[in-house]
Amino acid sequence: MPENEMKIIKGLKIDPVIFTQQFVPGCDICKCSGECCYYGVYTESNEHENILKIKDKIIEEMDDSQTKVVKNWFEEPIEDDDFTSGIAVGTEVYNGKCVFLDKQGFCTLQKIAMKEGVHKWKYKPLYCILFPLVIWEGKFTIDEDHLKRMNYCNKKEIYSADLFKIFQEEIKHVFGEDGFKELLEYKDEFLKIKKSEENIES
Repeated sequence: MPENEMKIIKGLKIDPVIFTQQFVPGCDICKCSGECCYYGVYTESNEHENILKIKDKIIEEMDDSQTKVVKNWFEEPIEDDDFTSGIAVGTEVYNGKCVFLDKQGFCTLQKIAMKEGVHKWKYKPLYCILFPLVIWEGKFTIDEDHLKRMNYCNKKEIYSADLFKIFQEEIKHVFGEDGFKELLEYKDEFLKIKKSEENIES
């Protein structure tokens, strides 16, 4: 669908591919070892600041496969309009994986939140939470480029379910309950039109 025809919800253009894309049953660290985190991630400037505020907790939680040298955790900030502040800060890659990924494939930031009994994503960057979804040039879509690098998530032969259904929690995290309701209405409308067009073609 041309971008100028995409519905806008909460300021984001919605790529209808999120309604039709199939995916693996869900995240399974035992099968993939967190491979989507091998390449690091871009963080919003406030996410970057919040992570540094808990640096002592992070250092305490890290294992011997991670660097505890704080200055080696992040890249230099860059300008990026997909971030509210206009600034993105990438996490560094250390030992072939994001500095915050432990040797078992678990996110140190999420582990700390769960230990504290707060929301599991309190310290986790949005783009970590969203994969395989992404906000790209103002569009809520699928991160196809990153997905192609995956061994487990990219196995189409084991795709078993609708991506939109699998990642409802993550989508609600971005859009809220009201925005999610709008998305459901848009999904029904889009699929109805798509089915009608397919019937005409057949």
